[in-house]
Amino acid sequence: MLLITSDIGISFETPEKIIPTKKVILFLHGFTGSCKDWNDIIPKLPSEFQVITIDLIGHGKSDSPQVISHYTSDAITSQIHAIIQKLSLTEIILIGYSMGGRAALWYTVTHPEKVNGLILESTTPGIIDEKLRSERKNNDERLAEFIEKEEVEKFVDYWMSLPLFASQRQLKQEILEKIRNDKLNNRKTGLANSLRGFGQGVMPHLWSKLEHINCNVLLITGQLDKKFSDINSLMASSLSNVNHQIVSNAGHNVHLEKPEVFVSLINSFIKKFS
Repeated sequence: MLLITSDIGISFETPEKIIPTKKVILFLHGFTGSCKDWNDIIPKLPSEFQVITIDLIGHGKSDSPQVISHYTSDAITSQIHAIIQKLSLTEIILIGYSMGGRAALWYTVTHPEKVNGLILESTTPGIIDEKLRSERKNNDERLAEFIEKEEVEKFVDYWMSLPLFASQRQLKQEILEKIRNDKLNNRKTGLANSLRGFGQGVMPHLWSKLEHINCNVLLITGQLDKKFSDINSLMASSLSNVNHQIVSNAGHNVHLEKPEVFVSLINSFIKKFS
């Protein structure tokens, strides 16, 4: 389905019929991803929950406008909220991976009344240090220029070769090929502007907002991703109702590398909402 909001189209997928009394899990993918990223996870969730996935702006089937203001944290929050309002959802369990986790955090801080539970996979609330923020902004701008200059294939190959994703090389070749092909469906403008509008260097950090999140929170990180495991340990100290799970022999993308463990953690968490 496509929702037009602020003159742009945001794509999302739902069950054939939304049942108002049925609880909702809403998934948000990471940078270079799409709704397809969750295809292997969704069938393993309890049938009592209905699942919605969103293609964030600049990704998948959603629009990739030239105007950067459509990609900011406030704009993305408004786009997510427009879909939730359109579907008349009252409370949701929100799940976000990496960039999608930052979007999930922003939505939770902005609309706490809508979020009953929050699951964040390999997520950061942003960068506090101004020097580090400036360095990240400059790095993201160089990457955005690289995306615009080169073919999408060259960027995707570069992105998948980053040390952050080194642990994914243990996956079967057919899985890696499928991931690559899915990423190739994204457009250069959308990817570049996502970095410029919602990169960690430009996104206002949310560290000071964490203490105001009152819903139950599950943090998931991979043992091999020490940077994000350390960040999430700090996050856990600022959240009141939190459980941080570090998954053995997994890197940044836990749901891809260890799907069985990831599903088990989600199902255990959502039991309290049954």
